[in-house]
Amino acid sequence: MTESDKILESLAERWPSEIVARKEIGKFTGGVLSSRTLANMDSKGTGIPERFLLANQVAYPVSAVIAWLKSRSAASWKDRKPA
Repeated sequence: MTESDKILESLAERWPSEIVARKEIGKFTGGVLSSRTLANMDSKGTGIPERFLLANQVAYPVSAVIAWLKSRSAASWKDRKPA
């Protein structure tokens, strides 16, 4: 498991629910990703593919968020040189 995988898995472990509301994605990612950015990515088809409506709010399974974040962070972590 890579360092980025460990970090992302720790996000999932600390999150108190099995879902992440789009409006809470900033809180989930520590401010790295905003709900507005994610909404734009969803509209372009580049966002988290597993989403659903719950009480008129877009939500994502935590596992899908983590998988998507891993897929987007892999390249930058692979290219990173040790300090």
